[in-house]
Amino acid sequence: MKKDIQLIALDMDGTLLRNDHSVSEENRAAIKTAQDQGKAVMVSTGRPLLYAQEIVDSLNLSTYLITVNGGEIWSPDRELIERTIIDSSHVEFMLDMALKHDTHYWSSTVEGVWNKNTTFPKNIHDYQWLKFGFDIKDDEVRKTIWEALSKRRELEVTNSSLTNIEVNAAGINKAAAIRKVCKRLNIQMEQVMAVGDSLNDLAMIKESGIGVAMENAQVKVKEAADWVTHSNEDHGVAEAIRRFVLN
Repeated sequence: MKKDIQLIALDMDGTLLRNDHSVSEENRAAIKTAQDQGKAVMVSTGRPLLYAQEIVDSLNLSTYLITVNGGEIWSPDRELIERTIIDSSHVEFMLDMALKHDTHYWSSTVEGVWNKNTTFPKNIHDYQWLKFGFDIKDDEVRKTIWEALSKRRELEVTNSSLTNIEVNAAGINKAAAIRKVCKRLNIQMEQVMAVGDSLNDLAMIKESGIGVAMENAQVKVKEAADWVTHSNEDHGVAEAIRRFVLN
């Protein structure tokens, strides 16, 4: 599989990062070599900017950044290009479900990051909500909440682990954000290699020229991918870059 890959889009957790949230020297070296050869390397993560920027900056990436599953797109200078929020009425509904089922929950807003263990905003309608998430150990409860959310056409429902649910506004996903970046870079999705491990990576893996799943990826992600690389603990990102991108 040889394609003219010009943009590498990398998920962070479970993909670029090891389980201790560090980037291996092998991954760093491969990313640097790709950039030295004129390729753009971009992080596309479910994390908000606050929890992604330090790692991204340590890699000296000189292109765009996608955060909160595509809810925000940032320029190479970290200026906001685009932001899409969830209507607060849906957040009210999700919070009610989390409280009803006594699940862990969190949310990313423009104003900050909140979770069950912090003081969650009392007036939900005063905030700009980017993403809402649940972490649910009970399979039946998770299924119940997933099905309820999926009935709301205004919501995009994915996950970043087998026990969680992540919710953005409908149409907001990593693939949609990457298409917008491609337009700015004057390239096609066929020239993108996307690497990820969870359902919030599925769209970009399906739509990119080369979609790569991690060895530790969820089964649906592996099935959709063009190729399965090594695990996040075994420098799978570096292996994919060497195989498909480097001269």
